[in-house]
Amino acid sequence: MAITRPPGRVPVAVGRRMLAYENSVGDEKLEFYDELAVSSSDSVFGFLEGSLESTTSNEGYHQEGDAIFDEEEEEEDSGNRFEENKTFWENQHNLLQATLCRTTSLETGMRNVTKEALKELQVQGHYCKCGKAVADNNCRSCLMREVSCRLRNAGYNSAICRTKWRSSPDIPSGEHTFIDVVDNSSSKKGEVKVIVELSFRADFEMARASDDYNQLVSRLPEVFVGKNERLKALIKILCAAAKKCMKDKKMHMGPWRKQKYMQAKWFSTSYERKEEANAPSNGSYSNRTSKPARASSMLTMALMDMHRKAVSVV
Repeated sequence: MAITRPPGRVPVAVGRRMLAYENSVGDEKLEFYDELAVSSSDSVFGFLEGSLESTTSNEGYHQEGDAIFDEEEEEEDSGNRFEENKTFWENQHNLLQATLCRTTSLETGMRNVTKEALKELQVQGHYCKCGKAVADNNCRSCLMREVSCRLRNAGYNSAICRTKWRSSPDIPSGEHTFIDVVDNSSSKKGEVKVIVELSFRADFEMARASDDYNQLVSRLPEVFVGKNERLKALIKILCAAAKKCMKDKKMHMGPWRKQKYMQAKWFSTSYERKEEANAPSNGSYSNRTSKPARASSMLTMALMDMHRKAVSVV
């Protein structure tokens, strides 16, 4: 069937789809194609390409924006951590300084006697009497014994104290020896106990500690002379610093570094106080004079008299 085209009219594909085909009318070939479909296809693909480019561009923008946001957040967190660390160590230094500066006349007097005793023993050289000295180094036990005797000679009720504690889920068992002085001179304060530790700084030193912790420990005195309350405050400060140090270095904190263990070294309920036999319990040697022992009964006096007569006859 031949298709004729009316003269003067051109087929327009609007709102419909025309299949492309060709036919001939006489010598003229008629070619039809769907211009609207082609135009719509171009529009659709163009829209999809534009949307894809827009989406890709937006995704790149968001990714770049997220990266910038993450960097800013990390810098902010890093700055906050730095300020927190700085504030923490400044507070620990201030607390340590305030605790060490506070002192009493009793502590000052004992501290002076202890320092003078250590100087004299250092000049004297070898003072170990127990035979446990190694390589010309005097043992710690003899050093404590000598210092304790010097304190008693100065009028202080000094003794060697030994503590023990059992293991628990938190800390292992152990024991420690140090010098303590009991003062009963004040009726208002009652009994006051002062601890003398000859190697105090070494008790808090750690092998792989941070610079901040080492600086804090370096401010501790090598020889500590102070009341129980002062020592407890120092233990709290140093143990908190040790915990912070281990946390920052992501290392495990040994149980012997914990506050409970350190307090047990000086404040365990199980302890033994041993006074030196050759030292007076009260007052100094210079102020004491030897007195003959008084007999407790007439029988004792008679026996003592018989003993003296027998000795004189022999």
